[in-house]
Amino acid sequence: MTKRNYHLLEFFYIVVGSFLTACGIALFSSPARIASGGVSGIAIILYHTLHLDTGLSIFILSVPLFLLGLAIFGKQYGVKSLLGTILLSLFTSLINFTVGYEGLLDYSKEMSILLSAISGGVLMGLGVGLVLRSGANTGGTDILAQILARFTPLSMGSSLFLVDVIIIASSAFVFSLEMALYATITVYIMGVTIDRVVLSFGTRSAKTVFIISEKREAIEQAILDQLGHGGTILNGQGMYTGFDRPVIMTVVANNRLGELTNIVHRTDGHAFMVVQEAYKVLGEGFTPIEEAVWAGLSDVTQKRKKPN
Repeated sequence: MTKRNYHLLEFFYIVVGSFLTACGIALFSSPARIASGGVSGIAIILYHTLHLDTGLSIFILSVPLFLLGLAIFGKQYGVKSLLGTILLSLFTSLINFTVGYEGLLDYSKEMSILLSAISGGVLMGLGVGLVLRSGANTGGTDILAQILARFTPLSMGSSLFLVDVIIIASSAFVFSLEMALYATITVYIMGVTIDRVVLSFGTRSAKTVFIISEKREAIEQAILDQLGHGGTILNGQGMYTGFDRPVIMTVVANNRLGELTNIVHRTDGHAFMVVQEAYKVLGEGFTPIEEAVWAGLSDVTQKRKKPN
């Protein structure tokens, strides 16, 4: 695949992914009053309380967060992520104006709310997963979570969970506890679907990636500059040639794997990558080692308390 075709594929993922996400929001989550976290969850609450268009609210909330991410993280919040934010807002508004704000189901029937929780979760998971595969994102509270992960001891996963919990808890006060519980169903389905789309199979928290390339230095610099990640250079030797072949080893969160793959592909289309499950990652940027140690001590204590 040429570089031009690869960029077209990335653009295709962003457009289709943003549209599917917008369908999940406008056709199912918003009409059912399911505020399933993220900026879209806030936009749904604003629509049902202040009657603001959900697409417009997503845009108004996302752009300042995008600019904040750009100021803190730099280049990684580039044109593609801004495009994802704009398209999500635009598609959501277009669907609202075309189909209406009532959605596709009859919400006088209780089963319709459950169907919306499931359908919305699947559609938004597919959409966000495709956008992430392009190396972009749809902005929003993901940026807040990344800021929390950078400046607090919280991991990225814990930060995302905290932000979503706050929004879902708010929806319980605005709508009802039952609707907040439906929102947790949507969040869970969305997360599982994103994993399937981004990584083909369900995964744990991160991936260990080994990269062999003739353009190793350029890839190293791109990982440092664009991903904000470090790595380790391992000594290697080609079996056939006998030449020294240094290997880059780095660990990335699941939602950054697509971005890393794009970096490697753009830098060296003939590079060799091996991606492995990282079932537990301890240290900076992931779960703090101290937290894991205390968890381990807690497990030991609990086992000692149990009678044989």
